[in-house]
Parts: sequence; C-alpha cells; structure tokens
Amino acid sequence: MTITDARQQLLAANAAAAEALRQRFRRAGTLVVNLISSPGSGKTTLLAATAKALAGKLRMAGIVGDIATEHDADKLRAAGLPAHQIVTGGSCHLDARMVQKALGETAFGELDLLFLENVGNLVCPANYDLGEQFKIVLLSVTEGADKPFKYPGIFSKADVAVLTKWDLLPHVPFDAAAVRQQIATLRPGGVILQLSATTGEGLQGFFDLLQERVARCKATAR
Repeated sequence: MTITDARQQLLAANAAAAEALRQRFRRAGTLVVNLISSPGSGKTTLLAATAKALAGKLRMAGIVGDIATEHDADKLRAAGLPAHQIVTGGSCHLDARMVQKALGETAFGELDLLFLENVGNLVCPANYDLGEQFKIVLLSVTEGADKPFKYPGIFSKADVAVLTKWDLLPHVPFDAAAVRQQIATLRPGGVILQLSATTGEGLQGFFDLLQERVARCKATAR
C-alpha cells in the first residue's frame, strides 16, 4: 500500500465517521461549529466571552483539541462552558473519531451549540471533516495580511472568517482591505467579521450569527 493509498483510506474512514456525527447532531438539533486558526489567534478567549454572553440563552459545550495540556479546556470551564479536552499527543488536528470518542466520555446532555476548538494550525485541520455544520477560521491582525492566500485550503472552506484582536489594528501593519479581498476571492459570499474579545468591539455580531444559525438548525432538525 502506498502512502497515497493509506491517506485516502484514512480520509475515507474519517468521512464516514463525520457523516455519522452529522446525522446525530442533525437529529438532536445541535449546531456544531469547527473553529480553526493558528496558535494564539484567540479561539479560546472568544469562546470564553461567548460562553459568558450567551449563558442562559443557549445550552453550550466545547470539545478542545491540543497537542498537550488541558489549559484551554480549564479556561472554558472557568468561563462557565462545559468542556472536554482532547490531548492529541502530537497530531496537528482533530478527526471525527476523536470527536466520537470524546462524546462517549462526556455527559453534556442536550445541547443547542457545540464548539469544536481545533488544534492550532491552518493546514491540517482544513482537511478533516468533524461532522460540523460549518467552519469558522480566525485570523488575528498580528499575523499579517498575507495569510488567506498562503493558506487557501481553510479560507476557501470556512463559512465565516473572524478577524480578531481588532483593538491592536492601530499598532500593527495589517491591510484589512487586502485581507477581506483575499477571503472574498477564496470564499465568495462568506461572512467576514472583525472583533476584539478584549474590548468587546464586534462581539455582538458574532453572538447574533451563532444565535441565528442555532435557530436555523433547530428549524431543520429531523
């Protein structure tokens, strides 16, 4: 068996597991979001802010992937979001079977919204379906304006792109107009948001998007 054959088998097995998850989530009326970004872009901080803002409005939980430590899951739990940590031990992404196993080890109960916080990486996670309804890619203004075209895989697959750490824009060389143009080229019709989880700027737009999509998910549950 060649490396290519092995990879194709791996992706096929992942796709089957992801579809089983998707059907499970659809029947439950649970919106599942896969968050992808490079390390340090603010995924965990954004989810912590979301947990606090939407507490009592949505039943939420998170599954967090990291190569080592439970630091991010601990941070989410402290913010009031039930969270399960997947320590990948070196793997640069989550896969659907990891998510299946994590769900079997948790007792989240009925959920309106499940966050899958992927391992920090803009390459590998883009290739693995986790059974989510859509992907969100985060890009902080500190990372530079060339990233969408450098990493077209994830920016072409993500329904929503979030430009984070917006409060730092005056202090870094970041061409926001160029970034928006690149993203629009790769994902025509995709949503682009800008926000700061530190100052709160733009957060309401993110919360509104999640609530609207949860409502849509509930309406099509079967």
